[in-house]
Amino acid sequence: MSERIVEATGELAALAAAVLQPGFVGTTPPPWVRRWLGEGLGSVVLFARNIVDHDQVAALTAALRAERPDVIVAIDEEAGDVTRIESAWGSSRPGNFALGVVDDAGLTEEVARDLGIELAGLGVTLDYAPDADVNSNPANPVIGVRSFGADPALVARHTAAWVRGLQAGGVAACAKHFPGHGDTRVDSHHDLPRIDGDRARLDAVELAPFRAAVAAGVQAVMTGHLLVPALDPELPATLSPHVLGDLLRDELGFQGVVVTDAVEMRAVADRYGFAGAAVRALVAGADAICLGGERAGEADALALRDAIVAAVVAGELPEERLAEAAKRVGQLAAWTAAARAGRPASTLGGDGSPVGLAAARRALRVVTRRAGLLPLAGPAHVVEFVPPRNIAIGAETPWGIAAPLAELVPGTTTARYAEGDTLADPAAAADRPLVLVVRDLHRHDWMRDAVDRALAARPDAVVVELGVPELVTGAVHVATHGATRAAGYAAAELLAGTR
Repeated sequence: MSERIVEATGELAALAAAVLQPGFVGTTPPPWVRRWLGEGLGSVVLFARNIVDHDQVAALTAALRAERPDVIVAIDEEAGDVTRIESAWGSSRPGNFALGVVDDAGLTEEVARDLGIELAGLGVTLDYAPDADVNSNPANPVIGVRSFGADPALVARHTAAWVRGLQAGGVAACAKHFPGHGDTRVDSHHDLPRIDGDRARLDAVELAPFRAAVAAGVQAVMTGHLLVPALDPELPATLSPHVLGDLLRDELGFQGVVVTDAVEMRAVADRYGFAGAAVRALVAGADAICLGGERAGEADALALRDAIVAAVVAGELPEERLAEAAKRVGQLAAWTAAARAGRPASTLGGDGSPVGLAAARRALRVVTRRAGLLPLAGPAHVVEFVPPRNIAIGAETPWGIAAPLAELVPGTTTARYAEGDTLADPAAAADRPLVLVVRDLHRHDWMRDAVDRALAARPDAVVVELGVPELVTGAVHVATHGATRAAGYAAAELLAGTR
């Protein structure tokens, strides 16, 4: 092999590394990440596994920046049920659905700015948020409370407000999952969702929030692994030139970075291969390839880098397209460096965000069919029903109201039940208030049956819904519109009568 070929291959490898956004394992940068940052790697992604506390995250990002000062440090932090920076204790801010219920765009912008200031202070520069999906299908298993709601106009104005707030706080926003993941019963982590509806429907519903995000100056857009026949009957959006080029670039006028959802997700990896999906996405017009939620080793990043180089050499991926993608990533890196210049270290205390708790209180909604049950008359027995896990939400992230209620009302007891568990006789707690805690009650037959049995025995029970309150039941029904720490504490205050 001639020196020029070796040199050219090295140049291509650097370009290929520039467009990757890999995750890694550990709370300090592993040697391979440090080495790659010196060889062209433009970005990394932090997951819950990389986070212990604020001091550790600040030290981690400083170590990354010591290798490459303009490295993009991304995170999937929606400030709701999907949290990474507070994954060990639950988000101290409400998520999108709660903010949509309040419907105060100024509040949404304030919460997002509060988050942006915190993330920027920790050295994070790109946030894979907001979720701009319109949750028009209540049976959606993966979006739900991650969306601002089911009304396109509401979702659009809050998406724009969230983008403005986060970026004012010093962190680049990334609207997702383009062109819209709300109207599906399939989770793209597991299979390829299909979004039906004609182009007029897409314009009126799915695309409205993304148009608003672009108008608000969003720095990045994340693709969804979605088949949308009205736009492309053959290829998922992540791999479609029609969706990324004709629609997002040409029609919507977006000039920032297009980031893929994780390419190891089965919706694309099962059909096109891990590396094949990455190459096809770049050909289609994506600029950055996200990976590392499940495949987080150097061998995984190397497989993608080598596949990208091979595709250029073989003529499958034009070198000009790869260079264009790397240039856009570089432009985003420059934006983030300027945005965080002079930012102080994060000063958020252990109690979390006061702005977030105030917002969570405003999001509570109570339906009362029987007077005198709130506040609770004394220590309660709390039964929390555990739904199948939404894979986007960290398994380690705590949720519920039993813990905060026990702090406010000592003597509170609790039990948790999942599908297949035998529910204890509710009459056994007849001498104390009974609280039934659910998440998306309308989506789980077993949960509805258990709640119906409990309410038959204890018609005075209070039902607290931490998900989408599609089904309202019980003498008193409290909807928090999310299962965050802030939401749980706000609900506990209401039950205890401390606010």
